[in-house]
Amino acid sequence: MPARNHNLNRETWRLALPMILSNLSTPLLGMVDTAVVGHLDRPYYLGAVALGGTIFSFLYWGFGFLRMGTTGLTAQAMGNESHREIGAILGRALILAGTLSAILIGLKNPAAMFAFHLLEASPEAEAYAQQYFTIRIFSAPATLANYACIGWFIGLQNTRIPLLLTLTINLVNIVLDCFFVWGMHWNVAGVAAASVAAEYSGLLLAGIFIIRRWRTIRRPNWREIFHWQALGRMFNVNANLFVRTLLLIFGFAFFTAQSAKLGDVVLAANTILLNLQSFMAYTLDGFAHAAEALTGRALGRRSLPLLRSAIATSCRWSFLFSLAFSLTYALTGEWIIRLLTSLEPVRHTAVHYLWWAILLPVVSVWSFLFDGIFIGLTRAKEMRNAMLFSLLGVYLPLWWWLQNLGNQGLWIAFTGFLSARALSMGYYHLKIMAELKRQLAFSQS
Repeated sequence: MPARNHNLNRETWRLALPMILSNLSTPLLGMVDTAVVGHLDRPYYLGAVALGGTIFSFLYWGFGFLRMGTTGLTAQAMGNESHREIGAILGRALILAGTLSAILIGLKNPAAMFAFHLLEASPEAEAYAQQYFTIRIFSAPATLANYACIGWFIGLQNTRIPLLLTLTINLVNIVLDCFFVWGMHWNVAGVAAASVAAEYSGLLLAGIFIIRRWRTIRRPNWREIFHWQALGRMFNVNANLFVRTLLLIFGFAFFTAQSAKLGDVVLAANTILLNLQSFMAYTLDGFAHAAEALTGRALGRRSLPLLRSAIATSCRWSFLFSLAFSLTYALTGEWIIRLLTSLEPVRHTAVHYLWWAILLPVVSVWSFLFDGIFIGLTRAKEMRNAMLFSLLGVYLPLWWWLQNLGNQGLWIAFTGFLSARALSMGYYHLKIMAELKRQLAFSQS
């Protein structure tokens, strides 16, 4: 048992560390985009990039199920040593990515009209944001295909390649940002073009890695790729993950919208505190990715002891890091806030509500972890149901009842949302483990 735990600790870190580094490189790109455009001579350029970037953040985040679903299915196929199925899963995921991106590009005009109807901005900022949207929408095939490829490699227990892909995409984007905006004077169009070129560069690199990996697996034929039962399972998993992700996006967007109604100072302060939460989430997601791969492999091997050990190891490291984040924010939170803003009213408000940011890591860590476990087990239906309950049964009712408390009530509702996710997924986790115990005991009898 000690040897097994030692190996799982090592495997967890082998999988988690590259994903942590990969995740942390993403906020850096946003900062560079802001810095590059922020030095142009008109403020509406920055507003346009912020507006366009927000649209694509939500749009592409909504299609993140391509990565999650592909990881779980691939990890199970690897654990089961179904080598032809491993290749077939990638084929199905890429076909789905291509189909969805074609739909997005085909609907780009009504999608843009709807997005800009929801997000108000100055006429100049909106005009340039539309230019940004028109260019960047053509990154959809590469972006969605990259999701599928990254999910496939994570499922294969290889997180170094996703790290290389993410770093390549972000570095190419940064270099081209500077070249197109400052060298070619393309302004907002240059930022969008850099994003498009970067995504296709990442896809090209992913193709090279896939060709190298393809030699070690049995290549599926088209009949196996278009196997209706397997396609139906992939569609079912991805559809539930899609609904779950949309509800999660709504939850965060609702928090921002309600913050805005409480005034610019509260909105700015809450945004800073959410940035602390996001930075923590980017780190802890690395352990969730490790849990996806390890639990999926254990289920594919039909080994309940290995599954339990993988879950316990992921839980231990995730919780320890959540405690570290809470302690760090308790000791340095006020200093971080002063570093992020020079506006005294915003600083004062953010410090007043800082204790929520200190509490959130140990509250939200469980929902991140259960996301990883459930993805590895391909239990997307339970993820969807837990999100529905947490949003509609806890978050929105709490917000409604506590509106008279202002921002304090909003934070209570948001924390209740994250707590409800953890508790409801914990309930499903117990049911799933009892079900798997029965199934695996029967299959081995």
